[in-house]
Amino acid sequence: MKKLILIDGNSVAFRAFYGLPLLSNQSGLHTNAIFGYARLLERIIKEEEPTHFMVAFDAGKSTFRHKEYKDYKGGRQSTPPELGEQFAPIRRLIDAYGIKRFELDEYEADDIIGTLSMMADAEKMKTIVITGDKDLTQLASEHTVIYFTKKGISDIEEYTPEHVREIYDLTPEQIIDLKGLMGDKSDNIPGVPGVGEKTALKLLHQFGTVENVLENSDSVSGKKLQEKLKEFSEEALMSKSLATIHREVPLDFKLSDLEFKNDTEEQKYELFKEYEFNSLLENMEAAETEDISDFNVEHTENLHELGTKVSIHLEVHADNYLYNKPEFIAVTDGEKAYVRSIESIDEKQLEEFLNSREDVNAYDIKRQIALLNQLGISFNNFSNDIMMASFLLDPSTKIIDVSETVGPYGININSDDFHYGKGRNKKNPSEEETIEFLTDKVMAVHKAKDKMTAKLAEDEMSELYYNLEVPLSKVLADMEIRGIRVMPERLVGMEEEIDSRLKEIQSRIFELAGEEFNINSPKQLGVILFEKLELPVIKKTKTGYSTAVDVLEALLDKHEIIQYLLDYRTLSKLQSTYVIGLQNEVKEDSRIHTRFNQTLAQTGRLSSVEPNLQNIPVRLEEGRKIRRAFVPKDDDHVLLALDYSQIELRVLAAITGDETMGEAFSGDLDIHTKTAMEVFGVERDDVTSTMRRNAKAVNFGIVYGISDYGLSQNLGITRKEAKTFIDNYLNSFPKVKEFMKSIVQDAKRDGYVKTLLNRRRYTPDVHSRNFNARSFAERTAMNSPIQGSAADIIKLAMVNYAKDEKAQSFDAELLLQIHDELIFDVPKDEVEEFLTVIKDIMENALDIGVPLKVEHGYGSDWYQVK
Repeated sequence: MKKLILIDGNSVAFRAFYGLPLLSNQSGLHTNAIFGYARLLERIIKEEEPTHFMVAFDAGKSTFRHKEYKDYKGGRQSTPPELGEQFAPIRRLIDAYGIKRFELDEYEADDIIGTLSMMADAEKMKTIVITGDKDLTQLASEHTVIYFTKKGISDIEEYTPEHVREIYDLTPEQIIDLKGLMGDKSDNIPGVPGVGEKTALKLLHQFGTVENVLENSDSVSGKKLQEKLKEFSEEALMSKSLATIHREVPLDFKLSDLEFKNDTEEQKYELFKEYEFNSLLENMEAAETEDISDFNVEHTENLHELGTKVSIHLEVHADNYLYNKPEFIAVTDGEKAYVRSIESIDEKQLEEFLNSREDVNAYDIKRQIALLNQLGISFNNFSNDIMMASFLLDPSTKIIDVSETVGPYGININSDDFHYGKGRNKKNPSEEETIEFLTDKVMAVHKAKDKMTAKLAEDEMSELYYNLEVPLSKVLADMEIRGIRVMPERLVGMEEEIDSRLKEIQSRIFELAGEEFNINSPKQLGVILFEKLELPVIKKTKTGYSTAVDVLEALLDKHEIIQYLLDYRTLSKLQSTYVIGLQNEVKEDSRIHTRFNQTLAQTGRLSSVEPNLQNIPVRLEEGRKIRRAFVPKDDDHVLLALDYSQIELRVLAAITGDETMGEAFSGDLDIHTKTAMEVFGVERDDVTSTMRRNAKAVNFGIVYGISDYGLSQNLGITRKEAKTFIDNYLNSFPKVKEFMKSIVQDAKRDGYVKTLLNRRRYTPDVHSRNFNARSFAERTAMNSPIQGSAADIIKLAMVNYAKDEKAQSFDAELLLQIHDELIFDVPKDEVEEFLTVIKDIMENALDIGVPLKVEHGYGSDWYQVK
């Protein structure tokens, strides 16, 4: 069947430009509109399979409509130069696809498209018009559909005659009558002043056309509207004429000349390389391989028939793999596959098989190790983890399942949600269906591995992947399986204490309010604070007064009740989330088994879930007391915590090469005191506690890319004072200032920044025209190399500890990683000797040119450690 695609060239270019952040290649050419165009063409060609194709452009600023109305399209803002420079490359792109393009003096792209769609209608050829201009909806017909790009170029609304009727209760031809009455600000078409869409539609539903409306203006309800229609009748008729697409453009070609063959891969490839469209290049390279469904995989009943290089997948359809046994296993060497239910396998045979393989790969090896452990199989000698590889290659992508991970590499399989269903649409697949699904899944892992590791090598991340992240997954798996012992009775005792304290606070709040009310109800609390106690209203919401934390904090000095309310909220959250919440997480082995997320934070930091043990609020004494419940395995052991001291500032000194900062760390000076000396120009003995506090705030603020506004909020000073303080700081540490400037330039040039171990963080918004988005991206560029390097260092220490023979000779166990801190369970009689070994491992995890320092503490529970 013949199918014609017609693209409104200028309109789509504008949509692509404003729909994507401002990108550029290494030669300095802005490329976001070109890239958006290429993505649209790829999508249309794949989804619509056109036989004929044309892109129409506006030829110039002057058209036949300007002769009718000289102010037509007047007042439009000039094309941004960043977009203007992309029109010629867009035309080159269209040529590279082998797509015809056309423009003609005096006519607009709309007219060219209108003429071609009428010719196609006559031949009953299906036509799709792609535009960001609703004027073209007048062309919708039985054979022509208008794809209107609503936001950018990905959100498309399809306009058929039925859809036009559904929205406006008009025919497509009446769109010009609608524009005649209401005008069009974007094209500076005047219409009838005071007539908006609602009135125009009402008139057209009654009279059908502009001409009929004007002829029957005396019958229109409302004297003022009658007068407007009579006064501006000529403008209405002219506006309709301006809005009407001219469908008799003199073309020097026929529809048959627009045939699209889709056979210009080489030309496209070269252009993608020139414009540095890496994702499109990868898709082209991936498309050269077969989809997973095209592989003819032979199933075997004998594991040992498989080769020495295999991929394995144990399947459990549950988030928490620590407590749910695997249901199926799938193993492949790329030619044969072994897939069956867990009940039918021999665990001993599987363990022997795995330990005899040269190369074992998987998706999420941490999960696979834990599932094998549930079968009584001790195996963690995995070679590759494609989930981890995917995260390193693009840390901004949310890791969902195997199908999402392998899709960019030309391997298409069904998603977990498709196979199992979701929510109300949950399915109960048969064993045969699941075996087929898992065959695809494990084959996808096997086929994607080489592509992904090759890309890691290209991006100089092989060492980060093989020497850090893959071995770390094995360390984390052991930690998750091991867990940490908890004494729930201590949490129960805390619950009773906090409950008693909450009752005391509640009584005091009621006393100060003069009545009882629901403290947890923002509506009731708002009435008490702002009506009864007449406190100043800080902020309002749609439902009433805001009683958010920032509002309460702003009222602290206005009434005694505010501090009690803040304390009540803090303790209530502590009680429900941690004191009660953690009791529910203690398992039969008297331990809590948190899971560590290795593929979430783009800086590379680990996070902790179910439960989150990294965010126990320790600023409050009640929060710190929660740690009393975490204890070593028995009375002969202690918990030992080792914490990197000011690691991010040390990394900052190393990355920037700032001599003043480096000397402070080398001389073991207090960095905040040293900063205060430099910024305030005083001797060490003259540094006050306030000076040191301010210096500390700006030290850590710089690491996180703090703004003058942020610092002013932290220190309670004016924004001007904060800016002066930051300026003085940067003048005192010139290499830091130089780094902050150069790293943003690197991000703009490369599109990413790197840690000391080459971990990438992409920063597309550094080119954004939105100030807030651009500022955030610039701060990200500044702090990611610092935070990411600090994260890499502690993870490297964990890996080095696991492979250090001397460290492993102790009866010590690594239990938790909390930000810059490692927590071990160690026998009391081994603490001092083990401490010497582990401090040496941590302080020499990576030579950054600035000494790393580790502080420690130990005790009979986590609370006593510090």
